[in-house]
Amino acid sequence: MKLSVDGRAVFGTTGGAHFDPDRPAVIFLHGAGFDRTAWRLQTRWFAHHGRSVLAVDFPGHGWSDGPALSSIAALADWTAALIAETGVKQAALVGHSMGALVALDCAARHGDKVRALGLCGVASEMPVHPEMIESAKANTLKVQELMTFWGMGNALHKGGMVSPGLWLRRESLAVLGGNAPDVIHTDLAACNAYKDAPARAAAVKCPTVLVLGDGDLMTPAAKAKPLAAAIAGSKIVVIPNSGHFMMVERPDETLEALKSHV
Repeated sequence: MKLSVDGRAVFGTTGGAHFDPDRPAVIFLHGAGFDRTAWRLQTRWFAHHGRSVLAVDFPGHGWSDGPALSSIAALADWTAALIAETGVKQAALVGHSMGALVALDCAARHGDKVRALGLCGVASEMPVHPEMIESAKANTLKVQELMTFWGMGNALHKGGMVSPGLWLRRESLAVLGGNAPDVIHTDLAACNAYKDAPARAAAVKCPTVLVLGDGDLMTPAAKAKPLAAAIAGSKIVVIPNSGHFMMVERPDETLEALKSHV
């Protein structure tokens, strides 16, 4: 599905079903350096169970026009504009990592457009290791390797994916390697600079679930507790034997955690 936001082309997938603006909508937002394909194991279920689905490529990612946006706030404003462009009045937002910060910020500042939140692999702050920032700025392979190594749960480094034929480590490197030279650095710098999550969480009024991996080294589950405490009525689901990429590592468990909220 192709849309236009702020005069630039945006690409998203709909889970294999027509996007009907009269049905409840769920919009999926990916993490730093990745794209819409991160959500392929959840979007199809929602699209065939009464929801209109859109898993989008952020500007400069996947098939969407660039440039990449340089701040979480700018991405949140872009997401609000995207919701309006789809023709729906409100949407549930499901975000992973950087996408979770974007979803949180959008719900806090554009609350009339967001009916529910699913925040996966989120933390109250997301500082990025200086080696990753430096490698991303220099456009070397090290940042891609570190994001893959630290992001993936220990078990998945050796295989064992529930999706036949999918090798998560190689796929992660392939997606990261497909980015334009400045995209990963722009994303990581935006995450590193964003300090507004606790304040934004206090302003969220919609139903919210935080989906966390018990073995997540990039956004440890404990680091999400301040956000959950600030969001009234929120729920935490910790997925066992999962790293940072829970929607791919443990797709069924991630889907179950999201179902009742979005």
